[in-house]
Amino acid sequence: MILQDYDKMIFEISQEGHTAYDLPVSEVEEYDLLSELGEYARQEPARLPEASELQIVRHYTALSNRNFGIESGPYPLGSCTMKYNPKINEDVAAMDGFANIHPLQDPDTIQGALQLMYELQEYLKEVTQFPALTLQPAAGAQGELAAILAFKAYFESIGELEQRRVILIPDSAHGTNPATAMVAGFETVELPSTPEGIIDVEAVRAAVGPNIAGIMITNPSTAGLFEKDAKEIVDLVHEAGGLAYYDGANLNAIMGLTSPGAMGFDACHLNLHKTFTGPHGGGGPGSGPIGVVDKLAPFIPGPNVVKNGDKYELETPEKSYGRIKGNFGNFGVNVRAYTYIRAMGAEGLRRASEDAVLNANYLRVRVNEYFDAPFPNFNKNDFVLDLSRHKKDYGVTAKDVGKRLLDFGIHAPTTYFPLHVPECLMVEPTETESKADLDYVADILIKINQEAIDNPEIVQTAPHNTPVRRLDEAGASRKPVLKYTFENHESDAAEVE
Repeated sequence: MILQDYDKMIFEISQEGHTAYDLPVSEVEEYDLLSELGEYARQEPARLPEASELQIVRHYTALSNRNFGIESGPYPLGSCTMKYNPKINEDVAAMDGFANIHPLQDPDTIQGALQLMYELQEYLKEVTQFPALTLQPAAGAQGELAAILAFKAYFESIGELEQRRVILIPDSAHGTNPATAMVAGFETVELPSTPEGIIDVEAVRAAVGPNIAGIMITNPSTAGLFEKDAKEIVDLVHEAGGLAYYDGANLNAIMGLTSPGAMGFDACHLNLHKTFTGPHGGGGPGSGPIGVVDKLAPFIPGPNVVKNGDKYELETPEKSYGRIKGNFGNFGVNVRAYTYIRAMGAEGLRRASEDAVLNANYLRVRVNEYFDAPFPNFNKNDFVLDLSRHKKDYGVTAKDVGKRLLDFGIHAPTTYFPLHVPECLMVEPTETESKADLDYVADILIKINQEAIDNPEIVQTAPHNTPVRRLDEAGASRKPVLKYTFENHESDAAEVE
């Protein structure tokens, strides 16, 4: 077998008689399981690949090297960006008292884990400036739903649920916001942005009324802009009897500088898998705890950790609508977030926010001469570029530029979001990139801009240097292949012959 074979499927590498294990002779009496299973028994033995231990190690190492992660190169994916995941987080999360406990253990036997969750709750209360918080939700979108369901339970408790059916959603909102409101049973009304890219206060003023249940705001917005009128907008909603929800996806731009509580919001969610360094590659795992004001505290999901003297216990709020997730979601992500907060301290978290803002503004200014920034003012943790001119003049789209970046070891930014910017790249370098790395990203973007002018085809057909070239993304989405077997491999080979 030559080295290149390790890029093949494991079924292609398989050779009959090769094994990667040597099991001792079993001392357990044989049992006729197939007879017990009856009609449910597999009629034919499972065909599994056969390879040596070294073949398997080389094969999967080769596959892992084809993957791109935060440790491979710059990863400027906005808005829920992967940032560096400190290795100490992994060491702590793997400790026996955290990794090898069971969610149904008696609380007396897991006091250390409960103490960690209690202290994490207290730290996050300080960050958000909310008096109550739950770690139940397992992701940001689930945190949104947990908060909006608390809104719903509150309005039901005061007899106004039938009256308050509308939630206001800015056009710069995360796509999960309107979906969350609809799933919770509310209607949505979209709010337009001003030419400067922020929420139009007058549109809010015109929309509020006795039917308003609330508003959902991301601040800074998905365009990387601080909603300077957030307090005025929240006050307008409160005056109409509604509630205000803060989407915490971009909290890493304001930690230690301001907070959802200071802006007057009634609830927020946090992305511990982003803001507090839990790994989030491949869509998970996540953790999306929510903080709320006092009047919503009785309605949040539970159970939650409380301290009773020197003992930590589980307690469910008196009017809770129940669980939003079995047990405590992804506990390991909470361990990682706790470790990060303890390592950074209050000043460290504030510095992380300041550096995230500094890096985003530096990178935007470096490339602003070559790409159109629709909102060229001071931005926060991310910024957007509009490639409409590139599409019109050179036939090069935002998607093409994202693909071309892969050829230079840079992950593509978010494309075509936020929706109110047509050919959009949303770029978030995060606080962990050095100036040298930021300059490298800027230099490559400038190079791609020149390619679009001189040789647009090389950008339009990118990527060229990746293990897999440009994919049929629509086809893959509509007809995903979720498994691959010997039968698939042999069938494909027969078709080729």
